Amino acid sequence: MTQRLEPTLGIDRAPEGLLVTADGQTFRGRSVGSEGVATGEVVFNTSMTGYQEILTDPSYAGQVVVMTVPHIGNYGVSGLDEQADRPMAAGFVMRSMSRRHSNWRSEGSFAQYLQRFGVVALSDIDTRRLTRHIREKGAMPIAMGAGVTESELRDAAQSAPSMEGLDLASGVSTPEPYLRSAAGPSKGLIVAIDLGMKRDITDNLTSRGFDVEVVPARTGADAILGRSPAGVFVSNGPGDPEPLETTAATLRSLLGEVPVFGICLGHQVLGLALGMTTYKLPFGHHGGNHPVKRLRDGHIEITAQNHGFAVDPWSRAEGSAPPRRGLVSDDLLPEVIDSDFGPVRPTHQNLNDGTLEGMECVDLPAFSVQYHPEAAPGPNDAEYLFDDFVALIEGGN
Repeated sequence: MTQRLEPTLGIDRAPEGLLVTADGQTFRGRSVGSEGVATGEVVFNTSMTGYQEILTDPSYAGQVVVMTVPHIGNYGVSGLDEQADRPMAAGFVMRSMSRRHSNWRSEGSFAQYLQRFGVVALSDIDTRRLTRHIREKGAMPIAMGAGVTESELRDAAQSAPSMEGLDLASGVSTPEPYLRSAAGPSKGLIVAIDLGMKRDITDNLTSRGFDVEVVPARTGADAILGRSPAGVFVSNGPGDPEPLETTAATLRSLLGEVPVFGICLGHQVLGLALGMTTYKLPFGHHGGNHPVKRLRDGHIEITAQNHGFAVDPWSRAEGSAPPRRGLVSDDLLPEVIDSDFGPVRPTHQNLNDGTLEGMECVDLPAFSVQYHPEAAPGPNDAEYLFDDFVALIEGGN
């Protein structure tokens, strides 16, 4: 039977919307989401699919997401794709909102989803020009909406806070601990420190036979160790890692006591706990198609990424970072990092800009990666890292 294609109502009649950057660039389009004005740091995402997963990723709190793929909304929305209970991005920008949606899993249109959750969103924006502007000038605050003047939006953009120094993780972390049971017989408990944890991460841990207790970002080491965990996971999340001093202190107390695995913001906070520093990238890494080299064997993974900060391995290594000449090479990373907990070895490198994408403690059961092995959306090349975490846990028992 042929599925009836339901049109997305009101797109052609949508009011004019404006987007203004903090440095005064203006972009015109149509308002296809909620009424009002949204402000936040603008970033671009290069994923070809997965707009609902991206919108509900807590790592996007405080940011306006620009999709570089031109056509959005064509397969509708599904509760199975949500990474949180609600959209987390401050706003959403696209080149073209689909007038119809068609998919056997679809539970409604993307436009209706945006309006139901009060997300300010613009379509018909020249996203190619906007993306090029971000690449040339860097991520910056913007303001966007409908029914307001260009000057009002410019003032709002210029008064929006910078991402540097913002503790956004505490705002999206769970207020109370909660438990997710293992799929099948339990092998033990993993405590997950929630800095903005995606649902698919929890699923990857429970599917491997572990109960997962998700705890607030500010949970201390004594409270975590009191649960007798087999391992500790540190999640992704939004904002600057530097203000997360409590979480970094917790990890310092956990290192050597229990196996630790961190991703994304969790990777950055682990770097801080080991004595390294972090820094802000010009426009971050956002998308499901970023190449990463596994240094132990040269294997290339295509990865899902969403972060605006990075760990500086040279802050605790001998010498200084060499200048990049031509293609990314291994010598842009130190062979060994001298941390407060012994030597740390870089394990993965970004092939677009040479930045550190993974590390492991040589003398302790702890490792981390900058990207998302659970994808959602994105490829599954790095899913083996969850198996590595299980092996680290079982090797210590």
